[in-house]
Amino acid sequence: MIGNDIIFALSVRSVRLHFLRSVLAALGIVIGVVAIASIGMMGANMTLSVTEQLSDMANKLTVTPYRGGGGGMMGGFGGGGGSSDDDAITEKEFKTIQRIVTKYGTAYTVRSESDKIEVGSDEGRATIYGLDTETMREILTVETGEYPKSTTSVVVGPTLAERLDLKIGSKIKIGDPDKGSTTTVRVVGILEERGMSMDLSTDMAIIGSDKLFVGIYGGEGEYDQVNVVVSDLNNIETVKTAIENELNRKEDTVTVQDSSRMMESITSTVSTMTTFVMAIAGISLLVAAVSIFNVMMMSVNERVREIGILRSIGTQRAEILRMFIYEAAIIGIVGAIIGAIVSIVIGYVIVVGMIGSAEYFFAPGSIVYVPMAMTVGAGICIATGIYPAWRASNLDPIEALQNE
Repeated sequence: MIGNDIIFALSVRSVRLHFLRSVLAALGIVIGVVAIASIGMMGANMTLSVTEQLSDMANKLTVTPYRGGGGGMMGGFGGGGGSSDDDAITEKEFKTIQRIVTKYGTAYTVRSESDKIEVGSDEGRATIYGLDTETMREILTVETGEYPKSTTSVVVGPTLAERLDLKIGSKIKIGDPDKGSTTTVRVVGILEERGMSMDLSTDMAIIGSDKLFVGIYGGEGEYDQVNVVVSDLNNIETVKTAIENELNRKEDTVTVQDSSRMMESITSTVSTMTTFVMAIAGISLLVAAVSIFNVMMMSVNERVREIGILRSIGTQRAEILRMFIYEAAIIGIVGAIIGAIVSIVIGYVIVVGMIGSAEYFFAPGSIVYVPMAMTVGAGICIATGIYPAWRASNLDPIEALQNE
């Protein structure tokens, strides 16, 4: 066993005799392991966090009027009432979408407009959404208050409520008095924070009924977008293709956006950035490798006579080789273990500081970077010690004994 191996004992003795030098060499491994593991865990936590946020909308399609290749998601900035048929989805087109989607999920219409608003003496702009009242109850969650029950009541996003100090009962004047009439509505509910979303951006929005929206902006039978919720994520591409084939058969009429593609793009970008930064952090391991190589070469040069004595009493070349590789392994493994412990502490602090939550810190996709960094660190250390070990094992015994 290695614990009773005299060659291993000699390796441990050498490390102890040159303790400070060995510690400095191991420190390079510690720094490399910490850098790679911490950055890897931060990237993994960012990816997992973004994926979790986007997963709720991965099964959604957004259908908007075709605008010459650039027609994208309205996102609260598109034209609502007053748009021509070319800039809106008609009732007939919506019925077609509903027919296609029936066996795969549900579809609902969205009207939207960006407009000036006034709350007391405060002025600003906000997105005004018009939704069917039943749809509103299904897709939005009210944190405080209730859903609108009349054409003069609305719910507002939490960010807008905080910015304008809106409360239940607050009145909002919608519209620019310099350009025409205004409409006053009353806040009856404040929504839960929804965060980044492809279908509806409600955190800074005012949401009312379809009747309220049409009463302000017109556009009866016209919609700015249609959102499709597919029950099975595997059917996303099927539904998308069916809608495009049906509505764009003669000419491009609508643009269908697949939110799952956006999720893949974002997570891929985060992963690429993480890999790039980890590669930069890996430079510290190359510096550590040079340091360990230097330590091992110094160890060989200082112990030429000792090697000669060992060879003269019958020690085999393979045993000399093993002795020096053991030394490199001891430095590498100890450095990797210490680096792993430190990286967990530092990684936790970085993740909490950068992301604000350690919910995914101990997830397999995150914590796996610790043993990975340990393996890379220890492996580089052992690989760096191979040449010095080979050189020591190939010294001529007679010449080694004559060395002073």
